[in-house]
Amino acid sequence: MDKQEKIRLVIALALSAIVIFGWQYFMAPSAEEQAETARKAALVEQKTAALTQQSAEADAPAAAAAAVDFKATQGTPVTVDTPLYTAVFNSQGGILEKFILKNYTDTIEQNSPNVDLIGAKAFTKGPLGLILTKGDKEYHTWNHGEWSFKGSDIVMTDAHATKTLTFTGQAGGFQIERVLTFYADTYLIEESATVTNLTATGVEGSLAFTAAAKSMSAEDDRYNPTKIAFLNADSRDEMEDRDDLMEEGLSATGIKWGSIQSNYFMFAVLPESDDASLSASVQDNIFRMAVNEEATFMSNVAKTLKASYFVGPTDRDMLAKMPNELSDTVNFGWFDFLAKPLLIGMNFFYDYVHNYGVAIILLTIIIKLIFWPLSQKSYGSMEQMKKLQPMVAKLREKYGDDKQRLNQETMALYKTYKVNPMGGCLPMLVQIPVFFGLYKALLGAVELRHASFIEYLPFHEYLPDFSIFGVDFLLNGPWLADLSAKDPFYITPIIMGASMFLQQKMTPSAGDPTQAKIMLLMPVVFTFMFLQFPSGLVIYWLLNNLLSIGQQLLIARKTNAKAVTAE
Repeated sequence: MDKQEKIRLVIALALSAIVIFGWQYFMAPSAEEQAETARKAALVEQKTAALTQQSAEADAPAAAAAAVDFKATQGTPVTVDTPLYTAVFNSQGGILEKFILKNYTDTIEQNSPNVDLIGAKAFTKGPLGLILTKGDKEYHTWNHGEWSFKGSDIVMTDAHATKTLTFTGQAGGFQIERVLTFYADTYLIEESATVTNLTATGVEGSLAFTAAAKSMSAEDDRYNPTKIAFLNADSRDEMEDRDDLMEEGLSATGIKWGSIQSNYFMFAVLPESDDASLSASVQDNIFRMAVNEEATFMSNVAKTLKASYFVGPTDRDMLAKMPNELSDTVNFGWFDFLAKPLLIGMNFFYDYVHNYGVAIILLTIIIKLIFWPLSQKSYGSMEQMKKLQPMVAKLREKYGDDKQRLNQETMALYKTYKVNPMGGCLPMLVQIPVFFGLYKALLGAVELRHASFIEYLPFHEYLPDFSIFGVDFLLNGPWLADLSAKDPFYITPIIMGASMFLQQKMTPSAGDPTQAKIMLLMPVVFTFMFLQFPSGLVIYWLLNNLLSIGQQLLIARKTNAKAVTAE
């Protein structure tokens, strides 16, 4: 590979980095292709006589007389308080009004309220509700049903406590009993829903377990979008384009779980059945999802269907203990196999230093040390190539019109001086997946949300406030107080851009002036993108640049010393 081709390779790698890092910044997120359309129910033959008979299945029979004792009550709030959250249900259907996380706040402000994953507007969409289908009729049981509740609020202080709530209702000629089980040490909620057909005729139908939640991130947040994700036997898939979710929706069959989620929070439904289907959409800026299980409801026979819910943070350790492979809700795409081990490393350092900013720095240093020999070889090859540049330039002048002869003479020159033209590229190629893996890991780690590094600028109390182009810079306010948010003063991305520019100046320049200018433009483009990046990512990239500059200086000094000794 000659010098010209090498430069083209470097440019291609840089442009690839821009595509991976900047896609979400410059363009709205591309929607994933819709999953397979939900499986249509098979045509049911009219077998009235068979349906009206007692079921031969193992379902327990339920006496129709039991429905006579049912008395509806007015919907009232029912609270479940655990060490992790406070959930408020409405007894009219057992749907969620609020789900407040005790360990997470909306902002880093001192009096910020705790995160409520439901939101006031989502309540009317029936979060944690049941949709009962009877033939071609659909009943949203929290709206088209009568309910009763006996019992009281639940308070769990013991970390190993387990308690239940029971809601009983009637809708569409069915009696429904919902038993919800709560655990003090997890965000998992288990449901056992028993449906009894009170009519004289059996029917084919279904029961859907629903989720509804407000957007879990800002609508314009390109790095932390709220989306719908699911896992079935084929693969994990997701859709984050709100317009597509509003206009077309999403559907899938045979799912193990479906989830409304952002980088940091989620509301997932886990069916017990292997044949459950998913439908999801966005309505009135509320994310909605239903996990549907088909069933035959025999006359006067109780049918029990089960599902679980996980409403809480994307805590990877806790999700690893959940059923239905729920840990796959946290997925870092192509670099998942690298990102998760890197997060384990970051948390290992955090356990000792108790500061995620310092943990990121230590992790970056360790990664740099691991790849030090490869980088050494790469930078050493660059230094050798730098010495040959005048000779390569003369060859271009002499054979510029004969590309084949130019390539032959250039390769002969490299062979004479024992220089591998790929020596500077291949070691860098090996490191690129690790760099992007850490990028994805830091972008989606819930640990970094509201995690502080350097809360205020040094001597911030003496710094003046000012405005530029209408943007206020309050220098006495918080600085790197949230590693999941951008640097409010843009100090770290600007220094990062300067370090990239210095690296470019230290790297042998291309013989083609146009290519050289393109390479020098890269730091400007990266700086522009990094202005909005979470500060944890910027710290990683900045430190990696500084370590690389230091390594290049050491190699250059060593090379110059050898040259002086040789003379």
